[in-house]
Amino acid sequence: MPYVITEACISVKDKSCVDVCPVDCIYEGEDQLYIHPDECIDCGACEPECPVTAIFPEEDVPVQLKSFIGKNKEVFAGPTPPGRPTR
Repeated sequence: MPYVITEACISVKDKSCVDVCPVDCIYEGEDQLYIHPDECIDCGACEPECPVTAIFPEEDVPVQLKSFIGKNKEVFAGPTPPGRPTR
């Protein structure tokens, strides 16, 4: 299962996770960062780097944040998917 970025990233977009991702699967959306579910290799490198504890393995996303699993997938299926983050 891929990792998911949740609510705590909204308006923060720290990008520490981007620097450690070995496959560059983290993208920058308008309001937050997103992990591409088809590109994530489930390595977990991003999770401990997040200063706001916004990243979880999909199966461990807290109940109150489960909607972010769908949001993380749907954003890449939309007409304007997030792009590569600027560093």
